Amino acid sequence: MLSQKFSKTFDIGDGREITIETGRLARQADGAVTVRCGNSILLATVVATQEPKEGQDFFPLSVDYMEKMASAGRIPGSFFKREGRLSESEILISRLIDRALRPLFPEDYLCEVQVIVTLISSDEQILPDAMACLAASAALSVSDIPIKEVISEVRVCRIDGEYKINPTRADIERAELDFIIAATQDNIMMVEGEAKECSEDDLVKALEVAHEAIRIQIKAQHELRDMVGVTGKRDYPKPATNEVLQKRVYEFATERMEQLSKGNLPKAERKETYKGIYNDLIAVLSKEENLPEGEEVASDVKKLVKKYLGDLQYDVVRDMILNDRVRLDGRGLEDVRPLDMEVDVLPTPHGAALFTRGETQSLTTVTLGTPLDELLVETAGKSFDSKFYLHYNFPPFSTGEVKFLRGASRREIGHGKLAERSLKQMMPGGDYAYTVRVVSDVLESNGSSSMATVCAGSLALMDAGVPVPKHVGGVAMGLITKEGKYAVLTDILGDEDHLGDMDFKVTGTRDGICGIQMDIKVDGLSMEIMRNALEQARRGRMHILDAMYNCISEARSEVKPHAPRMVKMFIDREFIGAVIGPGGKVIQEIQRETGTTINIEEKNNQGEVSIFGTDKEKVEKAHNWVKGIVAVPVEGDEYEATVKSIMPYGAFVEFLPGKQGLLHISEVSWKRLETLEGVLNEGDKVKVKLTGTDPKTGKFKLSRKVLLPKPEGMQERSDRSEGGERRRDDRPRFENRRDERPQGERPKLQRNPGASDDATKQNSEAENQ
Repeated sequence: MLSQKFSKTFDIGDGREITIETGRLARQADGAVTVRCGNSILLATVVATQEPKEGQDFFPLSVDYMEKMASAGRIPGSFFKREGRLSESEILISRLIDRALRPLFPEDYLCEVQVIVTLISSDEQILPDAMACLAASAALSVSDIPIKEVISEVRVCRIDGEYKINPTRADIERAELDFIIAATQDNIMMVEGEAKECSEDDLVKALEVAHEAIRIQIKAQHELRDMVGVTGKRDYPKPATNEVLQKRVYEFATERMEQLSKGNLPKAERKETYKGIYNDLIAVLSKEENLPEGEEVASDVKKLVKKYLGDLQYDVVRDMILNDRVRLDGRGLEDVRPLDMEVDVLPTPHGAALFTRGETQSLTTVTLGTPLDELLVETAGKSFDSKFYLHYNFPPFSTGEVKFLRGASRREIGHGKLAERSLKQMMPGGDYAYTVRVVSDVLESNGSSSMATVCAGSLALMDAGVPVPKHVGGVAMGLITKEGKYAVLTDILGDEDHLGDMDFKVTGTRDGICGIQMDIKVDGLSMEIMRNALEQARRGRMHILDAMYNCISEARSEVKPHAPRMVKMFIDREFIGAVIGPGGKVIQEIQRETGTTINIEEKNNQGEVSIFGTDKEKVEKAHNWVKGIVAVPVEGDEYEATVKSIMPYGAFVEFLPGKQGLLHISEVSWKRLETLEGVLNEGDKVKVKLTGTDPKTGKFKLSRKVLLPKPEGMQERSDRSEGGERRRDDRPRFENRRDERPQGERPKLQRNPGASDDATKQNSEAENQ
């Protein structure tokens, strides 16, 4: 049996340990490690090609995180009973790893690299996502694949006012803030997470706590690498360069690139102007090489021209921002582009908002559903139903491009999750019965459509009547640094994101941060710069929130007329079966008769009944129906009853759902009635009062006449009780009731010759009633 060759164990606090091991599994990979904490074990492998593909001019890194259902002792629930494509949860964790690893590779490294992290053993209380990047970095560190630095990643939460590293699942549910942070020995590289309106100082403190924990993990990786004996990194083919061509590109295009950068042009026009510079440069080079008419410069030259022109734009734009404090569209560093927003823009959705910020636009809708519309979120460690979820769509026309329409991309899933996390902080609690789906369709994009989604989503939720207490807004920040100088940019453009050193998205209310996503492309980001960026982001967010409150200041008091109405009630658990009925007969009848949807769940030892329908009157009818089933009749209360059947001695009426009683003929009216014909008919509605309950049989005694005014001068017979029966105490009393006459002289009792057997039986039933 193979033995584990190398291992390193370190403490992460509270007596918890993480062990990194290598040398036993996946030995043909360039690097392979297992990372273990408790019963949670991750296997990370990394493989890189020796040479880049021919003509490749970008770094092809692919990162996949996968969870095996067997790791938790489960069989996949799919039709094929095997794992399929990556779930949204797996894609989000893959992105966390990818964004942290990508800056580690040299800029001229173009060989294909594949990182695969697999959960092979799952622990009920230990989340694997916080260890996945540690596993990936460790696999790289024990390989000879060239990376500049070793990194790691931790989760930091504040629970009951205390910061904790990689807390358990149970603890995370109580967290006030929850961030995953990646860093090198000296620099923060990536941040992602959510918070319940934390302050900027709270976030900085979380970064500092996380960085200390990360340094311990980086030290363990260095020690493991030394144990393995990795002393150097492989050499790799460098892309071709041409200093003469680079100089010619800069000579020809520098002045025109400066004019373009200061031209304050719209995105499309700026793109066309840039393309014109490139075409003119190629034409000049063709002329200088004395190429025959119609013949173009070599393809490798074109690629280098494209690269050097991009490098020139990078330098010119960054210098302009740092020195002149002016941006591509003429704005100052803190200026937010013009805002335009509107709610109730579509007639049919339950809520809708159109949010436009400069050349970025999101059309966001809200749909209200029942508990049957909840989203099942399934992972190896835990499965649960979500009552709030957001979907983000980024069609190609939003950037003026032509592409195939596929399923949601990793980018769409990641940006949608950031918006979802942010808005979730303001969603009503578990007693809110609606399932809420938010859909953002990005119609135009030039800078942070995810932040536009947050703003549009908040507006649409208020438009739909979802009781969110505050607006959540978002803004994307950028950073330019060079030789000790830096500039923080508010509301960055797409080009500023591409040319800058940081993409920093912050969402929140007027009272604090709700979500954050940060990627840093350079080393040396100090906490001073971080604090300044956070404060500038807060000012930008306040500007956007002010405009949002001017558009709609609070959630509508009611949902729209075409949205499903919702009523929630709680009943004793003993009545759950009565509402459902045998085989669901009762609840199905209620839904069929009222056109509503009813959901019943047992929570906290009581029944939670949610009733949904588009017609307010029908929802109310179903509500009253259920209330009637669970209601306990109270003597002296009045009820709206329905006549079910007519008998010679009275009418049987239903005064509560499933509860009937006899309305005796003597209790229908103050006037003596011989028959109910013409007085009551089946199906009639009649107001009755519950006057009592027979203690022996439990039958209900009802009266209509006590609710009617008594005719003047009319005396109620004293020998009858209110129910019309002769009272025993009022019967005539005789001293000697025995008949003293001889037996033969006593009269014989005979039946009334005009009375039928049926009538005798009915009179007997009436006496019993």
